[in-house]
Amino acid sequence: MKRKSSLVKFIILTAVTVIALVACFVQFDVAPGGEVHEYGVVSSIKLGLDLEGGVYAVYEADEANPGDTRMNGTVTQLTDLLTARGYTEATVVREGSNRIRVEVPDVDNPDEIFTIIGEPVDLEFVLSSDGTTDGETIFTGDVVTNAQAGILNGQYVVSLSLNSEGAQIFADITSAHTNEYIKIYRVRDGVREDQAISTAQINEAITGGQATISGDFTYEEAQALADQIMSGTFSVTLSLIESSVVDPTLGENALAAGLIGGAIAFVLIMIFMCLFYRMMGMVACICMLAYMALMFFLLATIPLVQLSLPGIAGIILSLGMMIDGNVIIYERIKEEYSNGKSVVAAYHAGFRKAANAIIDGNVTTIFAAVMLLIFGTGTVSGFGLTLLIGLVLSVFSSLVLTRWLLKWTIAIWGTDPKLYRLHRRAGFNEADEEQWVPQEKPRKIRRMKAAATAEGPTEVVSESTETPAPADEDDFDKLFGSIDDDHNGEGGNNDET
Repeated sequence: MKRKSSLVKFIILTAVTVIALVACFVQFDVAPGGEVHEYGVVSSIKLGLDLEGGVYAVYEADEANPGDTRMNGTVTQLTDLLTARGYTEATVVREGSNRIRVEVPDVDNPDEIFTIIGEPVDLEFVLSSDGTTDGETIFTGDVVTNAQAGILNGQYVVSLSLNSEGAQIFADITSAHTNEYIKIYRVRDGVREDQAISTAQINEAITGGQATISGDFTYEEAQALADQIMSGTFSVTLSLIESSVVDPTLGENALAAGLIGGAIAFVLIMIFMCLFYRMMGMVACICMLAYMALMFFLLATIPLVQLSLPGIAGIILSLGMMIDGNVIIYERIKEEYSNGKSVVAAYHAGFRKAANAIIDGNVTTIFAAVMLLIFGTGTVSGFGLTLLIGLVLSVFSSLVLTRWLLKWTIAIWGTDPKLYRLHRRAGFNEADEEQWVPQEKPRKIRRMKAAATAEGPTEVVSESTETPAPADEDDFDKLFGSIDDDHNGEGGNNDET
């Protein structure tokens, strides 16, 4: 390999890795639309409830098996309710067949969340002739698709959106009962509450599935009414069975402890690799830094990621598997060198023989991570997601980055075995051992037959016999290139000409 080009590539990759790591921790000012915001890769990673603090609540459907469609619809409605109030980081997921878990991190006033969500109940819209007595029930809350506070003619109102069924019923009722009233009641366990949450007069026929409830509202009162209506529009009836508040201080302490522990482990691994494998260990350290830069970027950009303590454990586990992959490669290289191969030949054989073991080990763990991601909930799913991301990066770092960097390292610093802590086996004698020499692959020669002409058939060129490929041929180079194509000799110190 040409020494100068290898040195340039090595410096570029190392510099890009260092710059990427620095960029992950630096805050940048961005100004979309003229409004300045601070942005940083690490600071933009969404943190879970156990790290950032907040509240969580678990709801259970009154039915044992309400069905996927209704449960998924309720999850969507709960998510929309929280998002509309500005809690965009809220997580609403199903647990089992009839439970829903709501997590809202980084909440200044946890009581507000419980007020917004409340304990979901049913709604009944009841016709009233005079605003005090109750008549027939028009429809229930499941026909309401949205309710939100707004401003109309300078006053705060509650805007309602109805589905097609509700829109038709509402149009018929309001047309036939103008100047009468509609009262909205909450229903708990099949029993209507005594006090209506709203009593509104029908001023005109309302068509199109859009209606407004007006009154002498403040914004807070209008929003509270909208929340109450939305809490009664869920596809299934839910009961609150568990809730808790996580102190942000606990989350900060847990995050600090996790980061400190991870940093200590990171430094110890780097020291061990450099002491035990020398230049190969240095390559592993650079790959670890590149792995962390890629991991931070993916955690910040993938929407599904919400980092939690189990998620940090998944990152550390996948980092350990990346280092394990490097150790497997290096031990293979040491084994091949100890049995008589040159440093370059040992490099090729080590990667080729270690590749299957690394891929097999990571693929089986990837399957487990996918299962956790699909069937797990909450922090278990978060662990599976970060583990899956880490494993993909682990394979890439071990089989691609490590191979590139080690190939360039051999070209730059040469093949002195002491640089890589390589030793021949006990009793090895260079003069008595048969040395392995990389061989060029034989070329396939196709059979060529000339077409017959008017003057008669031409002679046929016979097919040559192919030479069998050498037993130690490096098939791994088909994917990632060969060092022998441009490596002049074993020393690897030849400058460009």
